Amino acid sequence: MIRLERAVAGSPLLVRLLADLPALGLPDAWIVAGAVAQTAWNQATGRPDGHGIADVDIVYHDAGDLSADGERAAEARARDRFADLTLRLDVKNQARVHLWYPARFGRAIAPYRSTAEAVATYPTTATAIAVRRSDRGLECIAPFGMDDLFGLTVRPNRRLVSEAVYRAKAARWQARWPELRVLPWKPG
Repeated sequence: MIRLERAVAGSPLLVRLLADLPALGLPDAWIVAGAVAQTAWNQATGRPDGHGIADVDIVYHDAGDLSADGERAAEARARDRFADLTLRLDVKNQARVHLWYPARFGRAIAPYRSTAEAVATYPTTATAIAVRRSDRGLECIAPFGMDDLFGLTVRPNRRLVSEAVYRAKAARWQARWPELRVLPWKPG
């Protein structure tokens, strides 16, 4: 956890996002996946803060509002709050993923009961990570631990992702961070 705290503290982008995240008023809200992992990769490889980060994923869990309008309103609040950032914000209610997932990925999934449950299905072990600030300090969800994240290892989480999606993500990331060790889809 100390390495993650240092990585976050060394990123003006993440410091800003985490400081203002509570102001969005979203339940069970976290900064997840790429922006967190790629910040760690940038620091490990000596690249500048923000290198290769195309967007910031902000997720929350609100089972009381499964509407697309509610999610769009949350994203609009985030865009307004972070209007000075040049990065795209992707705000998703993890409680409603099961509603659109089959049309996008051709497979039905059960509703997520929490953000933590959703993070455990993210495509790789290194990017299955979420952070937020609380009165207790930095909080983290890392269902696979952080060894792969800080070891620059991209390993598939086969729980939900397809091989094609995994390969595409891994290739895109390795082009930006050639130091990454990308493990094959099938062990062996």
